[in-house]
Amino acid sequence: MRDPFKNPFPSDSARYAIWEMLVPRDIDAFLAADWSMVEHDFVEEGFIGIDGQKEVSPDKWRLAFPTLSAYRQEWLRQAEDFAKQSFAEDTRTAIFTTTTLEDIEIEGDMALVRKKFDGGISKPDGTRDVMQWQTLYYCRLHQGRWKISGFTGYLPNPMG
Repeated sequence: MRDPFKNPFPSDSARYAIWEMLVPRDIDAFLAADWSMVEHDFVEEGFIGIDGQKEVSPDKWRLAFPTLSAYRQEWLRQAEDFAKQSFAEDTRTAIFTTTTLEDIEIEGDMALVRKKFDGGISKPDGTRDVMQWQTLYYCRLHQGRWKISGFTGYLPNPMG
C-alpha cells in the first residue's frame, strides 16, 4: 500500500525535489494559508495558469492566471476559505491521502508533472468535500532549483 507521506523518488534528486515542492510544502502552506512558504517555488517571469474548470473540453478552459500575482490572490482566497471550514477528520492526512504525484517527465531543465486528487474530506454533518481533479505543472530548473513556471489545473480526474 502506498504511503501518502513518503516521497516515492528517494534516489532521484530532481524528482525528489519536485515532489517535496508540490506535495508536502504545497499542502502545508495551503493549510496554513501562508503564501510565504511557497512564494520561492515559482518563476514569476512568464508564469501562466490555466483553469480547466473541471471540463474535458479545452474550449472551456480559461486563462485565469496570466500572472503569478493573479494566481497568488486566488490561492490565498481558497486557502483562507478552506481555513474557515470545519472538518470531521485531520485535513492534512486527508489531503495527503487524496494526493498522488508519481509521474514526472524530465527533459533537460524542464519537467512536466502530473498531480492528481482522488478522494475527499469528511465534514461534521456527514457530507464530504470532494477533491477530484488533476493538475499538469510545468516546472523548470531556475537559479539552481526546481520551480513552477505554470500549470494547467482544475482538470477533471479522470479525464473523459
